[in-house]
Amino acid sequence: MKQSRQGLYLRSIQLLRDTVPSFAAYPFHLRAIQELDLLEFHPKVTYIVGENGMGKSTLMEAIAVALGFNPEGGTINFNFSTEATHSELYRYLRLARSTVKPRDGFFFRAESYYNLATNIDAMDREQANAPRIVDSYGGKSLHQQSHGESFFAAFLHRFNGNGLYILDEPEAALSPFRQMAMLSRINQLALQNSQFIISTHSPILMAYPDSKIYRLTPDGIEKTTLEETDHYILMKQFMNNRERMLRELFRDEEEER
Repeated sequence: MKQSRQGLYLRSIQLLRDTVPSFAAYPFHLRAIQELDLLEFHPKVTYIVGENGMGKSTLMEAIAVALGFNPEGGTINFNFSTEATHSELYRYLRLARSTVKPRDGFFFRAESYYNLATNIDAMDREQANAPRIVDSYGGKSLHQQSHGESFFAAFLHRFNGNGLYILDEPEAALSPFRQMAMLSRINQLALQNSQFIISTHSPILMAYPDSKIYRLTPDGIEKTTLEETDHYILMKQFMNNRERMLRELFRDEEEER
């Protein structure tokens, strides 16, 4: 039976502001968190974008942990911990879920993907008589592939559809070609009743047409479009005016000589 797209799995999150102990303490001192009230998600793809330091990864982590994912990534069933550095933000979020539950799910976190790969290898060694976990990722150790190949192995083999996927900077090891392939994979999975929440700096990955984009800024959170993001504007300006922009970038160094 074809599932309705409305709401899909995660409809929204809301910061329980009255329970926050202090907006002067981390991570509540971040402007985007201070201004967070109700954040509604697109049933297919929602992007969280913004400059470094705005709190994107902190927010993505809190959403994932509130959903029951391991702070360092993986499926709901992963419980390894390399270092407990996640914030307490997840404790102060109210999640509005739909009545339909996802059959699959994954929290992909670029900065701790190495730890996830190490944990998979370790569990497969310890459970020699059980089905290998790595077979769900294409059958080859993620450590025996390039960084980009190992990233894409999870997207291609481990994501099975009918799922809720939280991706924090998935483009980190992907070439532009692979980023376009990732867009295609997102579309395949979205057509299989999957929902994505993605934090990214890549204008290519932000280009999915049936989506919603939130930008985290020093003034809070605002809804935007691809063409209005700094990522898109700067990339377009650079590619269209490369020589002029390079002169501007190098001018100070040349004046100091």
